[in-house]
Amino acid sequence: MNLLITGGAGFIGSNLVRFIAGHSGVKKLINLDCLNYAGHLENLAEVDSKHHVFEKVDLRDKEEVVRVIRQYDITHVMHLAAESHVDRSISGPGDFIQTNIVGTFNLLEACRDHWQKREGVKFHHVSTDEVYGSLGDTGFFMETTPYAPNSPYSASKASSDMLVRAYHHTYGMPTVITNCSNNYGPYQFPEKLIPVVIQSILSRRAIPVYGDGLNVRDWLYVGDHVEALWLVLNRGVPGQTYNIGGLNEKTNINLVHLLCDLVDELKPEIGHDSRSLITFVKDRPGHDRRYAIDASKIERDLGWKPAHTFESGIRETVRWYLANQSWITAVSGK
Repeated sequence: MNLLITGGAGFIGSNLVRFIAGHSGVKKLINLDCLNYAGHLENLAEVDSKHHVFEKVDLRDKEEVVRVIRQYDITHVMHLAAESHVDRSISGPGDFIQTNIVGTFNLLEACRDHWQKREGVKFHHVSTDEVYGSLGDTGFFMETTPYAPNSPYSASKASSDMLVRAYHHTYGMPTVITNCSNNYGPYQFPEKLIPVVIQSILSRRAIPVYGDGLNVRDWLYVGDHVEALWLVLNRGVPGQTYNIGGLNEKTNINLVHLLCDLVDELKPEIGHDSRSLITFVKDRPGHDRRYAIDASKIERDLGWKPAHTFESGIRETVRWYLANQSWITAVSGK
């Protein structure tokens, strides 16, 4: 396997690279990332360079994408690279269209041209549950749930999902798609909810919570997610989609309360009653009310289920951020 991971300097991507680096089933591990605001080489400091080649390439540069596919004779792709911050997609959707849609098209075309009826190849597209839109108080997203994206980010991801699906049905490309719930864990860019809350507590500044705080998300520990991704790459059936969820629904306000209590417990010297820092702010446009994933297909077909409970995963995550403040400083300055 000559494996290309796109977005491998980002949050999920760098956790995936660390998981796969040195794996006996991988001959070459190529990491492609443009190092935008959320991609940092600091995320890869622990990766043994003998098992990992980094290429600073923007997916919007079609010629460079083609070069990488050909130069390393790529046989497998795990495509994680994407603009992913919903708030940024609202204020500036153009980059999301170009990277998530056009970039995915460039990558698909490069693979289609290079593989040309070749056996033993696979293209794994990593997506999000946000493509399904918003749930009511009950029910779950399934692989058959119709797409109904409500933000420029989720619309761009839905578009890229459809391109990948079309390349399988039109050209016979062996593709698989995974749609995951909200990830949390080490190396998540500091603009995201969990690190924002932790940093706000540590600096004793207001903790912003959108709307009434009752929006619900299903939380998935990133270590469990990357294990599922590797399993789908190796055993997933071409043409299929697999939903990956953490089975951990939490309202935003309950999550923030838990983070406040954990930091107060683990870092008592900064003060107590961090919940008093919570400040409700105007809700963002198109804010989906509830996400929840039915992950029974991947458990039934591939034998995967998350190893972490939310309680163990979130405690491990908070400990990591408290112990890695130098990383926060390094990646926040970009």
